[in-house]
Amino acid sequence: MTKMSLGSHPYLLGFEQLERLLERSAKSGNEGYPPFNIEQTSENSYRITLAVAGFAEAELAVTLEDRQLVIRGRQSEDGEGRIFLHRGIAARQFQRSFVLAEGVEVGEAVMENGLLHVDLTRAEPERVVQRISIKKG
Repeated sequence: MTKMSLGSHPYLLGFEQLERLLERSAKSGNEGYPPFNIEQTSENSYRITLAVAGFAEAELAVTLEDRQLVIRGRQSEDGEGRIFLHRGIAARQFQRSFVLAEGVEVGEAVMENGLLHVDLTRAEPERVVQRISIKKG
């Protein structure tokens, strides 16, 4: 039996880009840090929340790169001159990526109590019915 990919299925025409998006999201290299939630806040809106305790707003970057929401964090090393007897809170960097569907727009990003909230909205697609005329050949 031959393995059939999404883009080569005979009834799914033009979905090659969707297959590439799935591959890209699988290879995005997201680790388990920082933990995050994704919630649906209404029929056409979502909120991504990342636990970024210890990060200042200036140490975080939220960008949209080719339909991919990328959230990066890089803490500055301020341990110079300090002597730690135990260091359980590490200053580490991270990158989280989320592939967005066509029509999903990024709203605002808000930092609140160590949580970064990024709001997303999905535009309702316009329903179009088009009649195609048949010509004699």
